[in-house]
Amino acid sequence: MTTHRFAVLITFLIFILTTSPAIVMADEGDVILRFRGIGIVPMDSSEQVGVDGLGTVQTLIGGGSSRVNVDSAIVPEVDLTYMMTDNIGIEVIAGIANHDVKLRNDGLSTLVTTLTADATGNQLVDGYKIFDSWLLPPTVTIQYHFMPNNKWRPYAGVGINYTATFGDDATDQLEAEVGGTVDVHTTDDFTWAAQVGFDYDISDSWFFNVDVKYIDLKTEASLDINGGLLDGTVLRVKTDISPIIIGIGFGTTF
Repeated sequence: MTTHRFAVLITFLIFILTTSPAIVMADEGDVILRFRGIGIVPMDSSEQVGVDGLGTVQTLIGGGSSRVNVDSAIVPEVDLTYMMTDNIGIEVIAGIANHDVKLRNDGLSTLVTTLTADATGNQLVDGYKIFDSWLLPPTVTIQYHFMPNNKWRPYAGVGINYTATFGDDATDQLEAEVGGTVDVHTTDDFTWAAQVGFDYDISDSWFFNVDVKYIDLKTEASLDINGGLLDGTVLRVKTDISPIIIGIGFGTTF
């Protein structure tokens, strides 16, 4: 987005947030429906890539590091909040995202070229995409709405998350570099989540919403190489993804 377009968007949002007098408050027993666009920003830190039965890449090559990064994603999201009282609600979110996983540092390249005694693997360097995975992270939070009768209604919540991973798919480029097919599997995780946000009325039936969540998400990926000089080799890496999820959207009450 250009600086000019960003300025126009901010001006528009300020205008609609300051010109409508309506209050779309939710009372006990009401349901809040929100539609958001969310940016999923992993605050990831991975362990060293390991080779089953041999140790980490760093140990095997006597130094060089090999870790991974999980890319950010922007996707749509829908959530429902049931107001148990005027102040306390329970929210359920639904969304799905695809994330690229890329190498960090060049240690894996050094290891593969050493193990195969040829140029195989020399492209497995920093920033190289090795696979992608789909994440389905249903999350339930208990929220406290601080000012339920105001035009501006902040809230905070804590809850639980279960992230299911599926559709793990090695890149063709990775398979070419290791000289065989690669089966990828990432583990699911059951963890905790926290959020803060606010609703702000823009008409008599719709409100603007900003929401920020944190999910304490961890996973382990295994990459099983089949065929070629590395046949039977399994690479593993544990990653603390712990994404911050920033959502902006609109909602209504019914």
